[in-house]
Amino acid sequence: MRSEVKVWDIWVRLFHWLLVGLILFSWLSAELGGNWMIWHTQAGFITAGLIIFRLIWGFWGSWSARFTAFVKTPKQVLRYIKGEDSNEYLTHNPLGALGVLGLIALVSAQVLTGLFSNDDIFIEGPLASLVSYDTSLAITEIHETIFNLLVAVVCVHLAGVLFHQKFKKEPLIQAMLHGRKPKPAATNAPAPELKTPTLALLIALAAGVGLSFWLFSI
Repeated sequence: MRSEVKVWDIWVRLFHWLLVGLILFSWLSAELGGNWMIWHTQAGFITAGLIIFRLIWGFWGSWSARFTAFVKTPKQVLRYIKGEDSNEYLTHNPLGALGVLGLIALVSAQVLTGLFSNDDIFIEGPLASLVSYDTSLAITEIHETIFNLLVAVVCVHLAGVLFHQKFKKEPLIQAMLHGRKPKPAATNAPAPELKTPTLALLIALAAGVGLSFWLFSI
């Protein structure tokens, strides 16, 4: 049995599971409609704060949270897709990293369009007044389209996780719960020490919480 190393810090794991919960709640509240749309909008405010936190943490956070630790070049992604890459990855594999970026981009676009959208009844985003009524309705349609794309990407992401979990015996789900992964057999080098940069954490938390509170206040 291979030894395990700590890969994902608590902040990456909290971001992951909070985002899962918020996406599910946003979908459910939109389906229910009516007064649930108030909660739908507020979930978007919290999601905006989460995304800002993750972006900051992706540049100045712990080593495995940084985009430079797992984002690969298009050539490396293509080699992985073709099966020409047999490496074991301690963080995300090249295709998984692309999925992470895609999810962050789509959720960011979903939140941004939501700020300018309205349901044509009584709920509108906090920034909808900055654009014309017709523009707001057009953005609302884009908001719905982006969500459909997001659902598709989430389904692909889940399929990939289950494939690696069952057939490649990679405990990806467990790793996102307790933060540990088996050490790749091909290397004897120790994994970088998982440290939490205190200043980066404070800035990321302040930015995320601050943005959410600002959206709640307008």
